[in-house]
Amino acid sequence: MVELTSSFQHDLSALSSSEQQRFHADYVNATYTLSDFKSEVINALQDYYGPSAVEIGNKSIKISAGSNRLAADVVVCMSYRKYQQYRSISDQKYVNGIVFYTQTENRRIINFPKVHYDNGAEKNFQTNGNYKPTVRMFKNARSYLINHNSLSPDAAPSYFIECLLYNVPSQKIVTNPQDTFFNVLKYLQNANLSSFVCQNRQMNLFGDSPEQWNLYNANLLISAYIDLCNNW
Repeated sequence: MVELTSSFQHDLSALSSSEQQRFHADYVNATYTLSDFKSEVINALQDYYGPSAVEIGNKSIKISAGSNRLAADVVVCMSYRKYQQYRSISDQKYVNGIVFYTQTENRRIINFPKVHYDNGAEKNFQTNGNYKPTVRMFKNARSYLINHNSLSPDAAPSYFIECLLYNVPSQKIVTNPQDTFFNVLKYLQNANLSSFVCQNRQMNLFGDSPEQWNLYNANLLISAYIDLCNNW
């Protein structure tokens, strides 16, 4: 990820009208855009790796593998602020995120990777270090189901699985992996999945956006997990 931090996009919807007025009085529109920044990043990568090694993908710039390097995806983005309070430049509260645009549709994508990481670390602490191993266990089980033709490869991306498990109460995630697997599935089987949030806690896990999951695929995954557990 390469982030432009000298300017930012924002969401002011949670601010009062007076706070929004103060914000607009303090900030002016940037003259250096994300598009300018992305062009410079592409030029720099092509100069360094050679034009043939750099491909412009829909969401990232793809650098092919070489004799002394691995293949890599570079997301070019800029800072994004989801405001909670604004009194002045020196007294403001917001959630830090990033924003970028797809190459093909020019569709805006907003994400909160730092908050996602911090919330995952906190969840891992709450579960005495058992959350991250639990995420790996369920991702490995997903791979097993796909390899044995019990689940479509595109039904359950890794990010959605992590977010799904983030919504499981911490007390369900224990030291014994077998107990955890059972506890999690029992909870998910009866949970109101539509109320689940992403691990960043800034958006709903399920919805109509391409960056959200759909309930049909989530229930397919949970059913496949249950069948795996019952027939192991």
